[in-house]
Amino acid sequence: MPAFEYDALNSLGRHKRGVSEADTPRQIRQQLRREGLTPISVEPIEKKSISKTSASWKHRPRVPTSEISLLTRQLATLVRAGLPLDDSLQALSEQVEHAEAKKLVLSIRSRVMEGYSLSEAMTPFSNSFSDLYIATVSAGEHSRDLAYVLEQLADYNERKTALTQKIRLAMLYPSVLAATALLVTAGLLIYVVPEVVAVFEGTDKELPFITIVLISVSDFLAAWWLVIILFITMLTMSVVWIYQKDSVKYRCHDFFLKLPIIKNLIRQADAARFTRTLGILLASGVSMIEALAIGQRALICLPIRKAVEQSQKKVGEGETLHTALKHNQSLPPLTIHLIANGEASGNLESMLESAAEAHERNLQTQISTFLGLLEPALILMMGGIVLTIVIAILLPIFELNQLV
Repeated sequence: MPAFEYDALNSLGRHKRGVSEADTPRQIRQQLRREGLTPISVEPIEKKSISKTSASWKHRPRVPTSEISLLTRQLATLVRAGLPLDDSLQALSEQVEHAEAKKLVLSIRSRVMEGYSLSEAMTPFSNSFSDLYIATVSAGEHSRDLAYVLEQLADYNERKTALTQKIRLAMLYPSVLAATALLVTAGLLIYVVPEVVAVFEGTDKELPFITIVLISVSDFLAAWWLVIILFITMLTMSVVWIYQKDSVKYRCHDFFLKLPIIKNLIRQADAARFTRTLGILLASGVSMIEALAIGQRALICLPIRKAVEQSQKKVGEGETLHTALKHNQSLPPLTIHLIANGEASGNLESMLESAAEAHERNLQTQISTFLGLLEPALILMMGGIVLTIVIAILLPIFELNQLV
């Protein structure tokens, strides 16, 4: 039974929006009228969702990753309990509170009722489900262990969300500190310095060089602050636009891989994504070649992605995975070593899981160390700027006191 999204007016003239199932839009309108509502529009959810995803700027997920993880976990529980898939999706839609997630579940259920498999029903909604997700669900359907695969996907999404949140929280304090330092410095130069410098205008005493420089900077910022903000905004937008080009992005990523500290962070992060993704796909029954094709899409760094793509071709020609990855040395040696052990022992999935956990731990440690050094550096920089401003202001005052 297809799902429809409706928009109606109640007796007070207020909009009421919701989702309901029926065979035709006419049945939805009749149901709304029986409830004392005046229907304005009734649209099939699936059609509306697909048309929205056709625009390139709407490829971002409509449903948060955390909500997808919760849906996946609940669906796994319902399927493991022995409920048919359509009944499981119906029960899931009834307990979902997130509006967009409810629409998504009902859209998938309507396609399942039309005869599509779960993975096929999810395919049109690539703005919510990644290639990894759909391929893993498809493998679970073929292996007849869908509940286990869904649980693995829920674990994967939860780990991914937790790691992202940790990185964002770790970056929060340095970002706030840097923004505060910038605002304080700008405030001192634009508002405080001119007021203090006005004291020296009536004297014939030559000002110290550092004070002259400070006054020049202050005057420039006070006169051109709006132009500076517009220039920085336009420059940022231009950089973002240029960065969208693959050739420019590749060169930037290649440059980042040459920076000592940044290089390790990028390699650890991508190695964690790659090994985690590859491990889930292989454990779900996906072939090595297909798993590598999907796994490389989880890589953010383009040079590393290209290296894995070359390794995929070598694996297709008969080489082992660790030998193919060892040629380009794009991934950390620990990854290659654990993959080699996994292939030798016949337990590659477990070794990939161990590699992912090891890289995630190393990544968190390196980020903590980096931020631990960054925070005092920002404080020292802010203190140095304020000290320079104070010295530039106090030097003329000291000289005036000596004259008196």
